[in-house]
Parts: sequence; C-alpha cells; structure tokens
Amino acid sequence: MKQTHGTERKWYAVHTYSGYEDAVARNLKQRVESFGMQEKIFQVIVPVEKKVKIKNGRKSETREKIYPGYVLVDMVASDDAWSVVRNTPQVTGFVGTANQAVPLLPHEVEQILKRASGDTVKHAIDLSEGDAVIITDGPFKDLEGKVGEIDEDRGKVKVLVPMFGRETPVELEADQVQRI
Repeated sequence: MKQTHGTERKWYAVHTYSGYEDAVARNLKQRVESFGMQEKIFQVIVPVEKKVKIKNGRKSETREKIYPGYVLVDMVASDDAWSVVRNTPQVTGFVGTANQAVPLLPHEVEQILKRASGDTVKHAIDLSEGDAVIITDGPFKDLEGKVGEIDEDRGKVKVLVPMFGRETPVELEADQVQRI
C-alpha cells in the first residue's frame, strides 16, 4: 500500500488498538528519533480533556481521551514517514480510504486542539432524572427530593423538594446531593 507523496504538513488520525493510545504515541516518538524523521513527522498527540466525575456526592477530576483508539500525527505524508507511522506497534492504520490516508481539515484540528488544551471542564454526573436524592450541603441540607433536571455542562442538578405542600425546584451543585 503506497501513500501519495505530499510536501505539505497536515494532521492525520491514526487508528490504534483501544487502550494503547499513549503507548503508540510514545513508540512513534521514539521511532521518529531513531529513523531521523523529525523533518517529516512533527507532533504526535493523544487528545484528552478534563472531566469532573460526581459519584455519590463526591467530586473527582480525571483526564479522558477525546477520541479513544486514535492518535493525531502532524506530518508530511511521504512514503517513508507514512511507513514509520504505519509500522509502529499497535497501529492498525490511518483514517481514510483503503490505500489513501485522508488528512483532517484545519478547522477540525483547531477544534480538537482547543478542546484538549482548554480549561473547559465537562461534568459526568452519576444521577438520572427521577432519582430519589438527599441534599448533603447548603441551606436545604438533609431534605429529600427527586432529580428534576441535570445540567452536565455547568455541573448543576435541579432537585424537586416537597415544600409548602408542593414540589419546589432547587438548583444545586451536583456534589451537594447524594442518591438515596
């Protein structure tokens, strides 16, 4: 399988065995050094983003891969560069057609890199609408209610608390409630 020659530097998505993204990036960087390909393969990244997980009222911050099973490579698609990448252990191939790697579009790369380097934090909240919860903090502490709405972008939960004979929505941080 031959890659058409290119002289332009472009980003390519390389498919790997799932869970081996970091190992592939490390191995590929070593191969670039040992084969002297620094003039053709410039960057190898595994895009990750910060995620705040909230489970049982506890927050934990993790870094999750944006695209599991993929590594991004900034390179000039010459035969030798293509071969170095393709023959790296745990690499299954380039994203594209059977015999042609297709470069990512500049706006796609920009979006991915912005998301990976950004300080925007996603919240993964371990609750569902309708779950019975108890409020563990704040002015409504120890009141029970049920989840009415979940806003993962902001890390907020609306809890319907029975007050004055009807359900009143109370907006709380996700770590202020715990499933009963």
